[in-house]
Amino acid sequence: MALTISLVPQPVSIQYRQGLFQIKGLPPIQGDEVFHREIQVFKEQLQQNYGGIEAGAAAKIRCSKDLSLSPEAYRLSIEPETINLYAACGSGIYHGLQTLRQLILSEYRDGLLPLPCVNIEDHPRFGWRGFMLDTSRHFYTPDCIKNLLDALSLHHINRFHWHLTDDQGWRLPVPSYPLLTEIGSRRKNIKIPHHVYTGAGFYTEADIQDIVAYAQARHIEVIPEIDIPGHASAILACYPGLGCTGGPYQVEDRYGIFEDVLCAGNDAVFDFAAACFDALVTLFPSQYVHIGGDEVWFNRWNNCPKCQKRLAETGLSTARELQSWITVKLAKMLADRGKTAIGWDEVLEDTETYKLPKEVVVMSWRGSKGGIEASGLGHPVIMSPNSEGCYLDYKHYDAPEEPGNLGVSTVYQTYTMDPITPEMSNEAAALILGGQCNLWSELIYADRIAEYMTFPRICALSEGLWTPKELKDFDGFAQRLEVHQKRLDQMGLLQYRGYLGKTGKKRNN
Repeated sequence: MALTISLVPQPVSIQYRQGLFQIKGLPPIQGDEVFHREIQVFKEQLQQNYGGIEAGAAAKIRCSKDLSLSPEAYRLSIEPETINLYAACGSGIYHGLQTLRQLILSEYRDGLLPLPCVNIEDHPRFGWRGFMLDTSRHFYTPDCIKNLLDALSLHHINRFHWHLTDDQGWRLPVPSYPLLTEIGSRRKNIKIPHHVYTGAGFYTEADIQDIVAYAQARHIEVIPEIDIPGHASAILACYPGLGCTGGPYQVEDRYGIFEDVLCAGNDAVFDFAAACFDALVTLFPSQYVHIGGDEVWFNRWNNCPKCQKRLAETGLSTARELQSWITVKLAKMLADRGKTAIGWDEVLEDTETYKLPKEVVVMSWRGSKGGIEASGLGHPVIMSPNSEGCYLDYKHYDAPEEPGNLGVSTVYQTYTMDPITPEMSNEAAALILGGQCNLWSELIYADRIAEYMTFPRICALSEGLWTPKELKDFDGFAQRLEVHQKRLDQMGLLQYRGYLGKTGKKRNN
């Protein structure tokens, strides 16, 4: 057995000691009652891979409370006879158990688990370590989402940004707007001409509650997104009166950016938004709701009498400025419901008259520029730059046979993305919540392809956001990844294996 251990993300501190912990079978686990849920999930995870832990055996893993630790921190001590895990609360215990799960996945062989004696001290660098899944362009089943959530939690990812609406499909039930799921969840299949989806193209309230509970048990916060006022084709196909022209509209079977958006001059749009927000408040306990705000075209507003009237009422001079007026109004509606709005970095634009409320979180996707600007203005920021390895729909490397879309995001780029840039002052840097990878699904036609596009780039992101900057080392990560990907194999995850992006050479499988 190797004398060292390979973990992803790399912990803050690993100190090796004399001795070896060795047990036949899997180690029984007990802990303080407050950690019952985390211990139960851990047992279920081992059950899935190995058939579980021997019942009734004396505990070899002990989970105990240590209030001196920060909320997500843990301390792990592997001794010859016992494994002791300490944390202040459930999130820390869960992260520690996932570290143990990694060790079991790589070291448990032929019914025997040998581990070197070590002391591990660990805590995250950033509080927001996120992954976004686009379920509009491709409808991922609840089971697929839960499988991804479980794998993400192995890497201490703690935010799941759920992109529920776009031009190509609406996936959220809103009781007072039933056509959203009756019509807006279905479209022509662009792969099969003249075929229309007839299956379940949306998530029921029970589906959402199940997924949220599953994520919560793994200490992942689920942040829903409904994208408005642009990317609204699915909305307009159901309720054409919310558009500037009245239609006709359709749930789009093409990809791109479309002219038709929600009408800025129609007060019914805000009645619609209120109903959506009320549904989100009921289904999602998260502090945050993502309102989109990206890629809005303004041609319809320029030519719409209602929108021109709205310009006069608000004292604005250009149609572009109406988006800032809408964003401010939506953010206030969410604040009244106890929620904080997140928007893509376009929400920073044309805000001279209607200032973006300071509490609105900006998600910087068009490179790092938006995050630099937003943090300088006093906004909380999540870094997700498409140009720095955070877009998982991009190819792993530039080759015609490689699946992907629009660009290249190598593992190296993902690893080296840092949410805090050299341009930021200390005050601005303090506003950086963390970072996130996004999987847009225009060309991701199957759940297994989604796995391939996600792993191992999300592994690289997890280390980039968890491990202290001074300990980050890509060469060391690449070596540990060789061990780690065998763990992911045991979990049945399809993975990319090839060029990591630093040397320019393909890695041997």
